[in-house]
Amino acid sequence: MIRLRHLLAILVATVCSAASAEQSPNERVIAALSQNAVGITADFTGSEIFVFGAIGRDRFPDARDDNLNVIVTVSGPKERVTIRKKSRELGIWINTQSVEIDEAPSFYAVATTGPLDEILSDTDDLRYRISVDRAVRLVGEAGNVDRPEDFREAVIRLNRASGVYFENIGDIEMIERTLFNTHFELPSNIVEGDYVARVYLLRNRAVVDMFATAIEVRKVGIERWIYSLAHERAEIYGLLSILVALLAGWGASEAFRLLRR
Repeated sequence: MIRLRHLLAILVATVCSAASAEQSPNERVIAALSQNAVGITADFTGSEIFVFGAIGRDRFPDARDDNLNVIVTVSGPKERVTIRKKSRELGIWINTQSVEIDEAPSFYAVATTGPLDEILSDTDDLRYRISVDRAVRLVGEAGNVDRPEDFREAVIRLNRASGVYFENIGDIEMIERTLFNTHFELPSNIVEGDYVARVYLLRNRAVVDMFATAIEVRKVGIERWIYSLAHERAEIYGLLSILVALLAGWGASEAFRLLRR
């Protein structure tokens, strides 16, 4: 009798597993970028990155794939940011409160096939930190600040205003339930560093697969030389800066003297 119960339990588990496999087909996302390296020059005015991808599956696409969605994010180097609040004390504006944001991407962009709240669950948004609100993290205590969340929202608001945080909702085009594409415009004020592009495949608001690839953003040419000199040979950079300032002052003095003749 006990043996029969064990066999019955195994049979039920097998049937449930098969049903689950039918409901959750083996799907994966494959993607590529138009470029994985961006060079910042003296006349850099921004750049564009195109994302092309496909959904791989072990069957032909059909109506079951109508609930598939794609989200693409591009994230810049993470940094700690200190936000200060000014208050008027005795007629003078001074810094009265400050909060240190633990992780804030220097650049963050999101593209989707539809509204985030319709295609992404709160659970997976929290797990993968996909939306802009989740990408900026405030961890731990914030001292004597009454509303630390306001400071995190200020970081997002300021970065949106400067064009380094944005969302392209509904910008991803899906073709025949299999192919997709989108693009991102990188502004001229992006910082140098290692960026990451992530592609999320979702079914029924849950992430079922993810693809990630790196993007190198580097200064090139004379900008690279000056940047390296300032960070690696600070004493030489300081002497050259003084020399350039002296030459500029002498040149301006000579030009003014000639004009007075």
